[in-house]
This record gives sequence, structure tokens and C-alpha cells, in this order.
Amino acid sequence: MMAHVLSAQNQSRVLFRVLMATGIALALAVALPGRGTAAQDPQALIGYVGTHGMATLGPNILPAQRIAQLRDLFQDYFDVPGIAEFALGRYRSSANPQQQEEYLGLYQDYTVHAYDTQLGQYGAAPFRVTGSRSDGEETVVTSEIIRSSGSRVQIDWYLANQRGRYKITDLKFGGISMKITQRDEFARWIQNNGGRFDALLSVLRQQTARVR
Repeated sequence: MMAHVLSAQNQSRVLFRVLMATGIALALAVALPGRGTAAQDPQALIGYVGTHGMATLGPNILPAQRIAQLRDLFQDYFDVPGIAEFALGRYRSSANPQQQEEYLGLYQDYTVHAYDTQLGQYGAAPFRVTGSRSDGEETVVTSEIIRSSGSRVQIDWYLANQRGRYKITDLKFGGISMKITQRDEFARWIQNNGGRFDALLSVLRQQTARVR
């Protein structure tokens, strides 16, 4: 039955990894003020995360160091608990405390390694922040990436002010929501295995074990 889950996940898993990896990579060429300023300004935050993401691609950075630095960026600047909870959808209340704890750790490893896999593909693409707007209680930083073909792709970053510090809550690549894509993916894994939450944990364990 698990083989059925893995075959069903391929297309959505690739899409999610592209969305997440693109999000970190898009701002790589932008140099903005330091950490304290970035925490207070949405556009500066995107530039700060991107600039430090670029540093992980340096020739003197070992793979283990790169993963550690990407994990730090993810934990510091993304609303990890909020996105991870959203991704569970209607299954968020079906996990016991031990499963919830394991899920959060696996979720972070799964996502960070997705960054590591895809990051280099987008680092050299020209990128620019084009502005920002309010969207209810969130701020959307708009940007675009210019592909080698000359086509431009709209990237929208969603950020929420959490006690005076902005956190990234979602990323839309070409209008496709990262966290909604992930929620749909996780729901399929669980549904294809009789609604069992531990099926999600099993797939995440497999995915993270492959890259360790």
C-alpha cells in the first residue's frame, strides 16, 4: 500500500519542492540591511534571507554546513509551526502528542532538503522585488524572476507580523500557493492509507532518509 502512496505523490512532491526552493532562491542577488532591520521590514526580510541563502552555495561550504545554514534560515524566517499545522488540514487533530512532535521534525527536514536539492537551479536567475501590498492581516511582497528565455514569472511572498517580527507564511509561484499544494499532497498520502496519520510519518521518514 505504501508503494501506491509513493507513486501518487511524485507530481505534487516535485511541484512543492520547486515552489519552496524557488522561494528561498529568488532573492539571492539582493543585498539589504542587517538582521534586525530585516525583521521589521517585509521587503528587507526577503532580501536578507536570499542574501544569506546565496552564501550556502559557496564553493567552500560543505554539504553538512549548507544544510545547517538553510535550516537556520527556515527556522528563523518562516512561520514553521503555522505552515506545518496548516499542511495537515483536517488531519491536524488526529495525531497524538508524540506523532505531532515527530511530524514537526520530519516536516522541517523534508523542506530543508527540498531547498538543498533545488536551490542551485534558480540562483543565477535575475530577480527583483517589485513592491508590496496589504492583504488583510498579512503583507504581500511582490517580485519577479526573469528566466533565460526572457519570460517573467510573478512571485508573491506572504508575511505576517508576529509580535513585531515578520515571518514568511506562504509563497505563491505563478499564482500557486506553496502551503495549499503541500496540504493537498499530505492529505493524499493519508487518504490513500485508510486515513492513518502514521502513513504520513512513514512517507516523510522515507523521503528524509533518502537524502541523509
